[in-house]
Amino acid sequence: MDLSNALLEKLRPLRLLALDVDGVLTDGSLYFHVDGSETKTFNTQDGLGIKLLQASGVEVAIITGRTSAQVSQRAKALKIERVFQGRDDKLAALTQLVEEGGYSWEQVSYCGDDLPDLAAIRKSGLGATVANAPDYIQQHSDYTTLRSGGQGAVRELTDLIMTAQGNWQACINHYLYNQ
Repeated sequence: MDLSNALLEKLRPLRLLALDVDGVLTDGSLYFHVDGSETKTFNTQDGLGIKLLQASGVEVAIITGRTSAQVSQRAKALKIERVFQGRDDKLAALTQLVEEGGYSWEQVSYCGDDLPDLAAIRKSGLGATVANAPDYIQQHSDYTTLRSGGQGAVRELTDLIMTAQGNWQACINHYLYNQ
């Protein structure tokens, strides 16, 4: 993976990755059933990437404007302890994470895909978005994934962070030699 020096400088200090859900961890589609329930689909490669990133020492959190049981279930399965649901002011939630975790803004990355995410993207040490985000969101991001939300974008970001921090090859070696 060929990384520019400027991008490397933003990736190396990261200790917190905060993620939006709809459009980032999912493809943004909402499936409503006649009984009023809804369904979301999550990418399993994104899930493994989150687990690997956590194992490397980077905390992962979720900040989403909607509230759903599926997000709670997914967070529990991935051992994501810091979950903010029903939060329209993403920057306020991210600021709370920064303050409670004792992070500096340079240690924080936020990945979102639309206008409610814009202030958090701009404030973060590494503001990221997904390939299918509107152009005006991509213009304000430090990094735009090659993959779309719900289609491996989060995995791309987690792999990128681990690579920049020198943890990716050890991860590969674990799966090559310790399985």
